Amino acid sequence: MKYIIDKQVALTRPLEGPLAAHIASFSRSISNQGYSACSMNRQVQIAAGFSRWLKQSGIELGSVCSDHAVRYFRYRARHVRLARGDRAALRHLLDFLEHEGLIAGQKIPERRPTPVERHVRAYEEYLRDARALARVTIINYLPFIRDFLKTCFGDGRVRVSRLRAVDVVRFVQQQASRLRPKRAKLMTTALRSFLRYARYRGNITLDLAAAVPTVANWSMSSIPRSIPTEQIRQLLASIDRRSATGRRDYAILLLLARLGLRAGEVAFLELDDIDWSAGQLSVHGKSGQRSALPLPADVGKAIAEYLRHGRPLSPCRRVFLRSRAPIAGFRGSIAVSSVVRRCIQRAGISSPTTGAHQFRHALATEMLRHGASLGEIGELLGHHHPDTTTIYAKVDIKALRKLAVPWPGGVQ
Repeated sequence: MKYIIDKQVALTRPLEGPLAAHIASFSRSISNQGYSACSMNRQVQIAAGFSRWLKQSGIELGSVCSDHAVRYFRYRARHVRLARGDRAALRHLLDFLEHEGLIAGQKIPERRPTPVERHVRAYEEYLRDARALARVTIINYLPFIRDFLKTCFGDGRVRVSRLRAVDVVRFVQQQASRLRPKRAKLMTTALRSFLRYARYRGNITLDLAAAVPTVANWSMSSIPRSIPTEQIRQLLASIDRRSATGRRDYAILLLLARLGLRAGEVAFLELDDIDWSAGQLSVHGKSGQRSALPLPADVGKAIAEYLRHGRPLSPCRRVFLRSRAPIAGFRGSIAVSSVVRRCIQRAGISSPTTGAHQFRHALATEMLRHGASLGEIGELLGHHHPDTTTIYAKVDIKALRKLAVPWPGGVQ
């Protein structure tokens, strides 16, 4: 006899145990997340088996915790062979029960922080609350400060008052030799920030920030690496737009190529950001700033094709969603860069890089060659400072040749 759950999953035994009344809701939840029928069937079977084991063990619903999941798999391994994905299925079940308020949240006991970590956390709190720095800036600073304190004090007590200029110089010399110029410059910026913070707190009286050596990083020392226009055409033509994933990837690449958006701006684009009647996009740029950009006809058509014939049903308001379960929006810019990398590899194109930023450089370069001013380019790309855009002047070789001073005595 078969027992049907939510008209989708068939079990050979009736549901029993403290989870029996909630397994149908769990089945609907994972179905809404886009899992296949096979995966959904497996997850419901694991949930039903776990519920029976809870009943046999005399465990009430409100007492269920992650430790019971570990014990259940030990029990299950003695009777059947564990399949790949079984542990993930039970983790999904626990997350569902916690989200529904049926079990208490699983608290992981915090390890006691080391002396270095305590100082790093205090500095992090200062950057966040007192300085109101962007989260990405804080994330970039902290590893350098953690390494600095660990180099100076090891695992022992941190006595910032004992720091001297020689400690600062030695650390910078050691680290700068193994870092790229831009990364080394970021390190010295973070170090100056921390030492000013230490002086502000009264931990040191000397201005050790002034002792941080300057790392050479000449402005505009290289030309932006951009994907050639012909390769962009080849890449777009290689995408199979008959599939849902292909329609999504094509729309993403068009946004990068036509509007020069950053990967993160594409990842966090929402349905409400598109004004179809006005033909505009509202883009979430750096530092939370929003800017309105024109929506080219081909880009709008590609997005519309994906929304109508490719985007999975989901309550998520993000424009672009994962193609695999759980169906949700991209977590960040890395996902968009991964889409670009896969498309480039699939097309067999040897581009300068495999990241998304090369399309931004390509658009700026093409605009410059067609007579656009640096100001117009900076406005489209959302640059806050004119200096950010001036690097593209190096790309216009013809214009630069006009400025070249003749060599004394002629060409040798």
